[in-house]
Amino acid sequence: MNVPIILGLGGTRGYPSDQVARDIDGGRGGYQNERQMKAPVRRGGGFSLVEVTLALGIAAFCLLTVFAMLPVALKTQQASAQQTIANQIMSEILGDLRADIRLPPGQASHEGDSGFGLHGHWAQLYAPDTLYFDQQGTWLQLNGSPPAAATFRAKITYLFPPNGSTSVANIVVSWPAQVDPATITPAGSAQTFIAVNR
Repeated sequence: MNVPIILGLGGTRGYPSDQVARDIDGGRGGYQNERQMKAPVRRGGGFSLVEVTLALGIAAFCLLTVFAMLPVALKTQQASAQQTIANQIMSEILGDLRADIRLPPGQASHEGDSGFGLHGHWAQLYAPDTLYFDQQGTWLQLNGSPPAAATFRAKITYLFPPNGSTSVANIVVSWPAQVDPATITPAGSAQTFIAVNR
């Protein structure tokens, strides 16, 4: 194949410039310029099998640690919820006992209409009162054996001072209700004192 001599940018005599470029390109029919030239394909770096194995081992160790802490977190959350309900029960009992005042003669107490039925117990009973509550803190029963639905047991012990005008009540809320804290250590408990009829 005869390739004519290129004279400047205008091509050769009687030969168009694009024809010259095709001839130089080896007869492919395309132009040889920077836009059509492709860069060589480079392969990106990958991870070796050892690196992948180490990464999976570290991830598995972290997941096992997290899963091992879940039961402890659930038990702590449950104990916190029970402690909160026990504090609410104590607040209700405190309000009930504080409302129990010494009435003038001829007046009747309406405490039994809405309370726990503890009116006058601070001055009359030497034995403690036991109240039973369900899982949500709803009152179930006063004294006796714990009902099947009971979760919390509130034991109220009345302490009599020498002057007789004020009594101090020791309130212990424990759970589960079937466990008597006097004989067996309960799973949890909360305790407070209150002055009654002051």
